[in-house]
Amino acid sequence: MASTIFYLCVTVKSKSKFYFCSHSRLFSSNYSPLTSSSDSLHRYKFGRQLEGKPRRTIRRTLTSSVAMFAENPVVSDVIATVLSGGIALSLLRLWEETAKRGLFDQKLNRKLVHVSVGLAFMLCWPMFSNCPSSGRQGAIIASLVPAVNIIKMLLLGLGIWKDYATVKSMSRFGDHRELLKGPLYYASTITLAGAIYWRTSPIAIAAICNLCAGDGIADIVGRRFGSHKLPYNRNKSIVGSIAMATAGFLACIGYMHYFSSFGYVQESPKMVLGFLVVSLAASLVESHPLSTELDDNLTVPLASVLVGSFVF
Repeated sequence: MASTIFYLCVTVKSKSKFYFCSHSRLFSSNYSPLTSSSDSLHRYKFGRQLEGKPRRTIRRTLTSSVAMFAENPVVSDVIATVLSGGIALSLLRLWEETAKRGLFDQKLNRKLVHVSVGLAFMLCWPMFSNCPSSGRQGAIIASLVPAVNIIKMLLLGLGIWKDYATVKSMSRFGDHRELLKGPLYYASTITLAGAIYWRTSPIAIAAICNLCAGDGIADIVGRRFGSHKLPYNRNKSIVGSIAMATAGFLACIGYMHYFSSFGYVQESPKMVLGFLVVSLAASLVESHPLSTELDDNLTVPLASVLVGSFVF
């Protein structure tokens, strides 16, 4: 079968009539003349003159467009912000719908938000600019996405903005004032981890992974299988603490490989050991009764950053 090349807006004048052509390659196997042989010959010669040139023109145009975006970090960062913000918003909308429809237990739904949103947003970090001349522009612009969530949590938690679906998906008991604690600390951690440490620091990986994967999985597993409680905190289970350390550590290793593939970090056995130490420390802090009184979303990232500053 003859290959197909489309010509746009080709007008042929013959015998005071105009024909608008947007058709396959002239004289292909399934081609039939529109009117007369002279018209066909005219179109054939015209197509021969254009053949090859549009491809080169389009290729040059696309190349120059890509180069323009690559050389303009502001434009690329704006596009990355729109894409990453759209992904985060889509996830939030998904969990709001599941909460509204009651597909999951409210506490489970809250933890699914907890686990997924932060990790999905960190997956988007390589989309932001890596131009040395732009400095920390990519980190600052990327941090604006969770920073918007900080404002949202404040408005909802203070009762200024009413959004029952969001409150239900992010709170334990459906009280909008709960958003001023855990969800606000959560958004603040991701914002500061990106703005201060960014994708070149294992501290950012450790803080977000232990907060999202570690603390989130600990609650899910602990509620389902945590019949044996810790001797120093009857509100926490042994299996929940083990699950937190394991999930946080594995998530750290996964993101270490992920960012290493982009050249942001240099993976090594020392870094792996550091992630293990941080995950164990974060799990111990999370299991302490004081952590329950304050908030896990505050104590876990603080412990991760503090211990990570010593081991990395």
